[in-house]
Amino acid sequence: MDDERDPLTGAVIGAAMEVHRILVPGLLESVYERCLCRELDLRGIPNAPQVKLPVVYKGERLGEDFKMDVVVDGRLLLELKTVDRLEPIHHAQLLTYMRLSGIRLGLLLNFKVTLLKDGIKRLIL
Repeated sequence: MDDERDPLTGAVIGAAMEVHRILVPGLLESVYERCLCRELDLRGIPNAPQVKLPVVYKGERLGEDFKMDVVVDGRLLLELKTVDRLEPIHHAQLLTYMRLSGIRLGLLLNFKVTLLKDGIKRLIL
């Protein structure tokens, strides 16, 4: 991860590390999400939790929507997890949301690790 080329990613990772340091592993994903959004707010980083992404099939919008965990500054998508280990399906989920939303940069953040740096994956379309 080269955060020097992307200050937004570096700032978000710093905020996530602060949340992880204070809360430690073992809580629900929704708790980390709320606290991370609050930490981003405190740092002046624009963010939107639970952003709806419509399901469109053959040009028709269906009744269900996907919900992206957090969109930061309209250009970085965060997918939060609290799992023993990240699996390929987690990467696929984030990549799908990125493709459907047009957001080219994403972070997969797994808060169920001893050191958060071991639970971060950066994806670029």
